[in-house]
Amino acid sequence: MRRVVITGLGALTPIGETTEDFWKNIKAGKSGAGPITKFDTEKFRCRFACELKDFNPKDHFHVKELRKYDPFTQYAIFTADQAIEDAKINFEELNRNRIGVIWGSGNGGIKSFQDQMKEYFAGDGTPRFTPFFIPLILVDMPAGIISMKHELRGVNFCPVTACASSTTAIIEAFNHIRWDKADMIIAGGSEAAITEGAMGGFASARALSLKNDAPETASRPYDVNRDGFVMGEGAGAMIIEEYEHAIKRGAKIYGEIIGGGQAADAYHLTGTHPEGEGAMLGMTEALREAQLSPDDIDYINMHATSTPQGDISELKAVERVFGARKSLSLSGTKSMTGHLLGATGVIEAIATVLALKDGQLPPTINTTDIIPEYKDKYHFPLGKAEPKEMTYAMSNTFGFGGHIASVVFKKFEE
Repeated sequence: MRRVVITGLGALTPIGETTEDFWKNIKAGKSGAGPITKFDTEKFRCRFACELKDFNPKDHFHVKELRKYDPFTQYAIFTADQAIEDAKINFEELNRNRIGVIWGSGNGGIKSFQDQMKEYFAGDGTPRFTPFFIPLILVDMPAGIISMKHELRGVNFCPVTACASSTTAIIEAFNHIRWDKADMIIAGGSEAAITEGAMGGFASARALSLKNDAPETASRPYDVNRDGFVMGEGAGAMIIEEYEHAIKRGAKIYGEIIGGGQAADAYHLTGTHPEGEGAMLGMTEALREAQLSPDDIDYINMHATSTPQGDISELKAVERVFGARKSLSLSGTKSMTGHLLGATGVIEAIATVLALKDGQLPPTINTTDIIPEYKDKYHFPLGKAEPKEMTYAMSNTFGFGGHIASVVFKKFEE
């Protein structure tokens, strides 16, 4: 079976708008949370989020492009270009028919949809929609636009598995390259859901933290005082490539993908299975495909949203798969970035790959009182990164609807 490696990275997050800054701030344990500035939150139950800090689309896109691209598409193009540059790709020298784009999102152009409908209902009932309305909101637009920009004619689609979307994109890219259907794929995800509709909807579903007086410490995975997740926004991209193809063009290699597992909780519209049934199945399948035993995994970047039900069900699933093992390190980087929904999987995959490459465990921040029955079963790096030599790591993401996606990475060796 063909080996699959990662040769380029791009990140646009609330704690760093380049991969370098993102990773530096992950290791330092920096929080990206603060009061929402995008709209008036006076009447909202949750009034904070992890917003992008300095990203100005006008610095990167022509005004004509801004009329065509919802923010989630802008973020996608920006990070895909980062990853392409990082991988030092010259498409003129490659077979574009063998290069694809697989890009995930959970909500797509929710801001554009909301803005257009507000204009319609505020008017006289005459439909004066922009001709770009449908392309603005379609969830598959980033995959299409990235392919058009670079004339990439290989596999092109958008997996939608809610918050597991970009991990699903990574697994799909891994499979298409293994199956010899592509030599290189730009995989990732983007989300721009800090809007009135999304914030109001998630708060009504009792998914968001309501610690409005202390937003920077609101996301606290596994803590007994956790009360919900903190919304985030941004995007992440990976250049995923067949090993020999990468070697032939002299690419640097960040890490290797060796297994992916997908499953379903088959339990509840928004809640996770109380015993972590789907998560257990997804992790087990990822290990089986990677041909590893549970004892081989050194680190798991957990889904760890900081919700009361979600965190405990994931920990139960980990115990079912791995047993109690103090040498297994677990962390939740959403405590810093917030929950980027459809983009969260790729951002956490980037953190996982860099953890293996640099021998640094990403921390969980804000957590001070770990759920008692688990605090002595595993190693929880807290506050800032810790050194640890690792060979294998896993990243978990779960989505509304019961979607499960787990992917296994290996430290790169020739």
